[in-house]
Amino acid sequence: MVKIGLCLGGGGARGLCHIEFLKVMDELDVKPCIISGSSIGAIIGAFYATGMSGKDIENILQEIGFKDLHKMIDFSFLSTSSLVKGKGVEKFLEEKLPVKKFSELKYPLKIVATDFWREKMVVFEEGDLVPAIRASISIPAIFEPVTINDSVLIDGGVFNNLPYDIINKDCKFVIAIDVSGSRSIPEKLKKPNWFDNIHSTINIMQKAILNYQMEIKKPDIYIKPELLDIGILEFDKADKIMKSVENDVIKFRKELKKKLKIR
Repeated sequence: MVKIGLCLGGGGARGLCHIEFLKVMDELDVKPCIISGSSIGAIIGAFYATGMSGKDIENILQEIGFKDLHKMIDFSFLSTSSLVKGKGVEKFLEEKLPVKKFSELKYPLKIVATDFWREKMVVFEEGDLVPAIRASISIPAIFEPVTINDSVLIDGGVFNNLPYDIINKDCKFVIAIDVSGSRSIPEKLKKPNWFDNIHSTINIMQKAILNYQMEIKKPDIYIKPELLDIGILEFDKADKIMKSVENDVIKFRKELKKKLKIR
């Protein structure tokens, strides 16, 4: 079979639906030769790169309870840089990831973060997994930035929220799942609160960057579920998130079968 690359984008809680698309790949026995991920896509991508199935990943999250995932969010009221310390997520990853280093993964993995001071993308593909993932999920103003190798790192999505371009040379066929979501426009327009102001602005910039990437080279399969009005921290809406992508999952299965000539 053709060498397949898989890219899982960032989007906070919306990224839980990545699991539904992974389950389709498992069902059709479509195996990636490489995976890339940003933010929540880095988390799901890391679990998948260990060789776990989409269902395995779903089972881990169900053990915790999708609606209790917010309990991993450890608020830091004294911090001047963020709302959340991120130690809860680190503990979860340390306990649940079956391997701890990139070299131990079944499939090669590239994780994207952003160097805050040098204003550039950082790609992790070797060394320790958890620090790389933790850096990639450092959503501005929410998760504390991470310092690695004399660099202050923030969310990979700031620079490249759907990093399929970094695996183009490693494969012949690219699947990219975009979970950036969308939002409805209120009938009566109003000024956003500070939280929405920051993160909706980041989302607008991410879409502009992606549009530029798509003009250069599009993925072979690009799926973007609507995920309407789902906030990045609304993990308690897991059931709604999964249900809302049912039609996208059907479309994904059809595209995979058609383009990879699977009977």
